[in-house]
Amino acid sequence: MRSVRFPRYARSPGLPRSFSQRALGTGLIVFSLAATLLALLIPVHLFGGAAPAAADARTTWSDDGRGTTATPSGPLTPLDRDFVRRVRLAGLWEKPAGGLAQERGTKDAVRMAGDHLVDGHTELDRRSIEVARALDVALPERPDADQRGWLDQLRAARGSTFERLFANLVRAAHGKVFALVALVRDRTGNAMVRALATRANTVVLDHITVLENTGLVDFPHPGNDEKK
Repeated sequence: MRSVRFPRYARSPGLPRSFSQRALGTGLIVFSLAATLLALLIPVHLFGGAAPAAADARTTWSDDGRGTTATPSGPLTPLDRDFVRRVRLAGLWEKPAGGLAQERGTKDAVRMAGDHLVDGHTELDRRSIEVARALDVALPERPDADQRGWLDQLRAARGSTFERLFANLVRAAHGKVFALVALVRDRTGNAMVRALATRANTVVLDHITVLENTGLVDFPHPGNDEKK
């Protein structure tokens, strides 16, 4: 029986094999570089652009309706003026709260937190008054209604009840003002306000730290209220 021979087909004409391999390798490199660049650009677009809006969502401030005014130290915006007022307002109740902690605290850490509050707000009071005078910003002379209520609670409390109330009330207030300090420090174009925000950032963070060091702060972790 004769064996059947199949015809041998010639390789289709085209580019040399070595050239095709090089082209494929080059294509893979270009694709990898493009993918890397896209991965770098997407987070910047999605998250970088949204950061200021997120900060604004956590921070509230009041517009006094006076608009932006020119000063020797730079433009003064409604946000700047509100910040200077709030620094002064914080001291009007947190400094007395610190004094109560010095007197009534039974734990060394609570008394130390009181020392830091009194010292820090004595300095920030002085600085805010100086800035307000230079920039013609009217300052409050007494705590607001909420702050007076917090002071009343502290004055009525004693012992461990006072210490826990002190740590949590003052820590919560500092958390709110900390966000405002960061916003002002980032956005202000006024040199005097920027210097006040820079110092306030250091003082407020110090106060947050010593309050947390009391071991009495109840941190609001998401999901704590969910049933297990």
